[in-house]
Amino acid sequence: MANYLAFEEPIAKIVEEIEKAKEIETNSGVNSSKMVKDLEKKLKDTTKDIFKNLTPWQRVQLSRHPDRPYTLEYINALTNGTFMELHGDRNVKDDKAMVGGFGTVDGQTIMFVGQQKGTNTKMRQYRNFGMPNPEGYRKALRLFKLAEKFNKPIVTLIDTPGAFPGLEAEERGQGEAIARNIYEMMNLKVPVICIIIGEGASGGALGIGVGDRVIMLENSWYSVISPENCSTILWRSWDFKEKAAEALKLTSTDMKELEIVDEIIKEPVGGAHRFREETFENVKKSILKNVSKLSEMDPTERVEKRIEKFCNMGVYNGK
Repeated sequence: MANYLAFEEPIAKIVEEIEKAKEIETNSGVNSSKMVKDLEKKLKDTTKDIFKNLTPWQRVQLSRHPDRPYTLEYINALTNGTFMELHGDRNVKDDKAMVGGFGTVDGQTIMFVGQQKGTNTKMRQYRNFGMPNPEGYRKALRLFKLAEKFNKPIVTLIDTPGAFPGLEAEERGQGEAIARNIYEMMNLKVPVICIIIGEGASGGALGIGVGDRVIMLENSWYSVISPENCSTILWRSWDFKEKAAEALKLTSTDMKELEIVDEIIKEPVGGAHRFREETFENVKKSILKNVSKLSEMDPTERVEKRIEKFCNMGVYNGK
């Protein structure tokens, strides 16, 4: 059964009407094809109207939609069964919140790394709600270096509410692990493409977010802090999360205007959670296009441009 957010209720009602019309035809034999056709047109128009006027907070809600595809679903769809997951940081343990390995996309071998959330309560606990520990970031770095060794491009899929803030994580050097990844990713000699598929929060996202191309799905968000936590800090309450979401300029459109990201991957009207296959295809096209362009560049030039790109962020020239 499909899940609907509060602002999607008009869509849910029309879908329910369509299902009832089809049920009546099945049970009574009354031809309801015209009614169904009219309702389907109404559904299409209503969905279009709702999704063309989304607020920043509604986009945040969409990024967290329970039906939205997660990292492994993207990887499995893109690699068509060729993905081989690699485990462990060779130091502490295998962090289940961070996944990675080699896979082939249209004959091109790519190292995929990304945060993985769970699809039910048990899996969410198993995946630590997509919040990696230091060993997750160290596993990611090990896989980055492995890709560099074999001269294979890297694609990271970012979807995390943040790095795990627990005591044990801090004791094992959470900040150092993220900082080390940022430093090392700047100097990787292979093409690096970072795609925010859902939530891109704080250092948890930055730990695998330094690349030649930083790309966002249309209904994802990218910010130093979540709207709820921002609201809590500024207003001592979560009640102002919608206002915080607007002020943070965290949507894909905002990020593109601020030149923080390089590209926005359009989602079908209705969101990635309703049209998974189309979304997977759009992501695949973007990856292959960017891998092809970046592979043509000299590695030294590519690293220099990557460093320059991030050094220019936030620079104020006084004009």
